[in-house]
Amino acid sequence: MEHESRKSPVALPHEKAIRRRVRIGMTGTIIGGPQVRFRDVVQMFLLSAVWGASFILIRLAGDDLPPVWVALGRLSLGSLFLWVVLKLGRHKLPPLRLAGPLLAVAVLNNALPFCFFAWGERTVPSSIAAILNATTPIWVLLLGLATGVARSTRLTAAGVVLGFLGVLCVIYGHSAGIAGSVGQSGFLFGVILIAVASFSYGAGAVAAKLWLNGVEPVVIATFQLSLAGLLLLPLALFGPHPVALHWKSLAAVTVLGVLGSGLAYWLFFRLLANITPTRTVAVTYLLPVWGLFWGFVAGEEIRWTAFAGVAVVLAGLVLLNLRAGAAPAKTVPSSEPCEAEQA
Repeated sequence: MEHESRKSPVALPHEKAIRRRVRIGMTGTIIGGPQVRFRDVVQMFLLSAVWGASFILIRLAGDDLPPVWVALGRLSLGSLFLWVVLKLGRHKLPPLRLAGPLLAVAVLNNALPFCFFAWGERTVPSSIAAILNATTPIWVLLLGLATGVARSTRLTAAGVVLGFLGVLCVIYGHSAGIAGSVGQSGFLFGVILIAVASFSYGAGAVAAKLWLNGVEPVVIATFQLSLAGLLLLPLALFGPHPVALHWKSLAAVTVLGVLGSGLAYWLFFRLLANITPTRTVAVTYLLPVWGLFWGFVAGEEIRWTAFAGVAVVLAGLVLLNLRAGAAPAKTVPSSEPCEAEQA
């Protein structure tokens, strides 16, 4: 949101982005910043569609590829896609002083969750992974509460409790059926891996907004994918290698890289530059629906507890974003402009 310059009646473009006024809602979410436009909604839906298909693609790629190789394939193809976008758009490279923050966001948003999802989906169906991933906005909010950016109310507490109850409903309903094929401990271990990956996504979203404010979205996405790939390369080279490759696995990791990593992360950081982290990761609202759909198409067992759990999780997420009332405005300074690219 623009602000008035104190030195002149008309604020310069870069001055408008230096400070923006946001209000911290009583539910704990950040509100009142840049308003969500129709274009943002379209991009959020497209992003959810692309990421929603990622869960089944991860499972297919994992049939032949070790988890680190699945992640490395995504990162390599995704970064290649984004480097082309970067060069064609003649975007400026980030300053050297941002190497540390970019590396941290690369670990949180890519290296760790990409590996953990591929690892976890060896014992957890893709549809369940999509539901677990829907806890990302909850982690974003909890991190906001921990850092003092957000405030807790009854609505916040109710939303968090509902969200986690929905996840527990799904896990309990599917654990018995899955235990026969992969074992109870194997299933629960996979759930923990995916839960940690979801937490990492939330931490990455908050970190990018705090530390990379003002950097062009496509630049952030390009460098974080590239840095994450460089970090995982030694692990792939000296770790387990693929034993056999089939066209399905190769096609799955290709789509994951170009669309699920390249295009998706470009859209993600465009949104993050425009709206708050909680609203940006709200694309995960639709991911469980996409996950259930693609899981059904792939022949996964979808129990009624999955639908019930999705409904409870989404109800919790809605509560997290409800405003119980207006709170006093708070000015949050930003050392660099944070502007979205124009279409």
